[in-house]
Amino acid sequence: MSNQGKSSLALPVGSRDHMLGSKDALITLVEYGDYECPHCKAAHEVLKRVLGELGGKVLFVFRHFPISTVHPNAKTAAEAAEAAASQGRFWEMHNILFENQDSLDIDSIKRYATTLNMNLQRFEKELLEHVHSQRVREDFMSGVRSGVNGTPTFFINGTRYWGAITVDSLTKALEGVLKTIPTRKE
Repeated sequence: MSNQGKSSLALPVGSRDHMLGSKDALITLVEYGDYECPHCKAAHEVLKRVLGELGGKVLFVFRHFPISTVHPNAKTAAEAAEAAASQGRFWEMHNILFENQDSLDIDSIKRYATTLNMNLQRFEKELLEHVHSQRVREDFMSGVRSGVNGTPTFFINGTRYWGAITVDSLTKALEGVLKTIPTRKE
């Protein structure tokens, strides 16, 4: 870790969060991300590999941090992920949004919902009425309170990760934290 200081996660991980992995995992990795951010897309690819390697040892949580001043479609994409979540399809939409980052206009997003066999009428209504705008704002504000000022930003067990977003660096950081956690004797 560099000497950039430490910041802590202001909002603890809880039932409101989108989680991938075991809730019993020893490590919780939280990302504040923006679907239109090219660095977040690169991190998405890194995460797939890291989570694949570390298996059930890591619980991954994604929180929205759309930087709309730079990425005009980011907030809509975040709301689309939440609309998908209301139909039990958050992670599928999450992946599609990153995989199609250059096509995040509303018509493309509706096509993604169709691909996921979602209730399109409900999905479109939720987007049009900004039903999930408050949820996205809550994520964003929890990021601001946690010292997030760019994306992607990661926290490992509540402490900000300042290292490189590469498979090697992130894996080493997670394994380093794992070594500090006492193992339970059965």
